[in-house]
Amino acid sequence: MTDQRPGPAEVPASPSSPPGGGVPEAAGVLVDRGTLRLALVVGGLILAVLLGFGLGRLNPAPADATGRTSAAATDHTDAPGTGAHEHGTGTGIDGTTEVGGLAVGSGGWTLTPLSTGLAAGRLGEFRFQVRDVQGRPATRFAVVHDKPMHLIVVRRDLSGYQHLHPTMGAGGTWSVPLTLPQAGTWRAYADFTLVTDDGGQSARTLGVDIAVPGDQTPRPLPEPTRTATVDGFTVSWSGEPRIGATQPLRFAVRAGDATPTLERYLGAYGHLVALREGDLGYLHVHPEPGPAADGVTFQLAVPGPGRYRLYFDFQVAGEVRTAEFTLTAP
Repeated sequence: MTDQRPGPAEVPASPSSPPGGGVPEAAGVLVDRGTLRLALVVGGLILAVLLGFGLGRLNPAPADATGRTSAAATDHTDAPGTGAHEHGTGTGIDGTTEVGGLAVGSGGWTLTPLSTGLAAGRLGEFRFQVRDVQGRPATRFAVVHDKPMHLIVVRRDLSGYQHLHPTMGAGGTWSVPLTLPQAGTWRAYADFTLVTDDGGQSARTLGVDIAVPGDQTPRPLPEPTRTATVDGFTVSWSGEPRIGATQPLRFAVRAGDATPTLERYLGAYGHLVALREGDLGYLHVHPEPGPAADGVTFQLAVPGPGRYRLYFDFQVAGEVRTAEFTLTAP
């Protein structure tokens, strides 16, 4: 087929705009307006893509209310069969292990107590909320080890340990019956996992003091031991804890000459909380999965030198008991 389009020689060589709407690009050459507009649009799109790529490299992704920049930054999921691990720990800028529960707020979230007037030896109710940076209560929590909230309460001399599970009402207010047997300053640790707006999970451990008026006499911390007796059960632990290095700790339970059958409690055969004397730094350790016929094994990294109080929760015949130990890390 012969090309019937007019060549340059057929176009009047005039610098003025000719009839028909063409735009003279140069003497003797006519460019159609539609073609020019298409070229400008395509060029603009290419420029926008290039600019967007450059800006994306200069500006990091926006953080959510937890201070995370991605769902994977601090995700936390404890599925069935999860191995031994710790809550409330992290790594400091110097590479050392940090403990949790030392602050009332973290990552934009704040533990806000709502209860007042708790008296020594009287049953009361402890109420609290977890609030974001705008003061709004959080209402989305993941179920971790059978519960969405674990509350640990202990007096500042490390006596009176309680492991409780509050319930959340409308508006994000948690509540739990609580009896503090003695006057003094008590520490409450809220151990929970938030469900973030992007569907990820963010584990937090926040702590707050509870003041109970009255005369108080601090109890000295018991001497280090590897054996404790509670309700007729003898509990012993073995292992060699090390500072900054994860080591196995094994807890064995005996009832006289027999080995009782340990039952699952909160999805595991035992739970271990460690609190550091002085600042009350918090470690919540969960055990390795599997039957506990020969004991319950935890993987624990001691964050630093000092004395620690260990609280080992176990369940036999439907009743939960706690064996307590003192550990000295050189």
